[in-house]
Amino acid sequence: MTVVPIVFAFDNRLTMPAAVTLTSLMMNAREDTFYDIFILHSEKERIDKDMLSKVTDRYSNCRISYRTVGNVFDDAFEIRGITTPAYYRLLIPRLIPEYDKVIYSDADIIFRRDLTEVYSIDLGVDYVAGVKDPGLNLTADGIKYLDTLPGVTFGKYINSGFLIINSRQINQDGVVDKLVATAKGQWKYQDQDTINMVCADRIKFIPPAYNMSDYVFLYGLNNQSEWTQLYSPADFIAGTVNGNIHYNGHKPWKKWCVNFDIWWEYYRKSPVFDQKFYFDFYYSRLNELDQLPLLKRIKILVRYFVYGRRKNP
Repeated sequence: MTVVPIVFAFDNRLTMPAAVTLTSLMMNAREDTFYDIFILHSEKERIDKDMLSKVTDRYSNCRISYRTVGNVFDDAFEIRGITTPAYYRLLIPRLIPEYDKVIYSDADIIFRRDLTEVYSIDLGVDYVAGVKDPGLNLTADGIKYLDTLPGVTFGKYINSGFLIINSRQINQDGVVDKLVATAKGQWKYQDQDTINMVCADRIKFIPPAYNMSDYVFLYGLNNQSEWTQLYSPADFIAGTVNGNIHYNGHKPWKKWCVNFDIWWEYYRKSPVFDQKFYFDFYYSRLNELDQLPLLKRIKILVRYFVYGRRKNP
């Protein structure tokens, strides 16, 4: 049995999506993988543990522990609807010292692969491992923004939604205090900017299949020649076939978005499935589509069936 520690941080608004994320994690776990799951939350927040326990009731090869976070980030800068729990990942080496290395994941990811292999990578003296972010590494606006971040260079900026964290090395070098101090700045991408600045030149890069964000799909489908500056075409194809989907833009339980149907597939199979919620979502969206003019409907179909299909490089 291989034990893989994985950490999530969220408030109660994301408990239901988190339960779906955990369901996808367990549905794609190998028989010999055991997930030691940690949930970080504010001591002021009452997480619906009963809902999350439905996952552990169904799957025996996992357990959930809860760790409360103090008030260090109570007044942290919030922007783009991303709230204080986003910063909690910066404290993981201190909050979960029993593991030398842990995985961190956002609670809006659908896992489509086991994590044993990526967890087993040797981080050496690197502090974190993650997937390069195409939106900030390749676009003109992104590159311009990276120029404002001390120590960050083009092509090496990672997305913080899925990380392998070298807790042993971070604690040994006293990096948590530096992360907390840096996070006090009003950075546009909050914890993500903080991690990239503090850990610059101590970051290992992992295949994009472990964190296929909305932008990876949208940008990669239409700009594969540029995308290959970061990863190979084969890496991109592998990610689209069975990569972990990160809904870091629009949320599928709220509105249509790229790969929304995959999220709903896992929701239907999860122990928190609610028929009324499912029906109400789709019925309301059908009503929206019915009210669209014919030309608009045709454009949507063209986008989906023509531009939305992956082209082989």
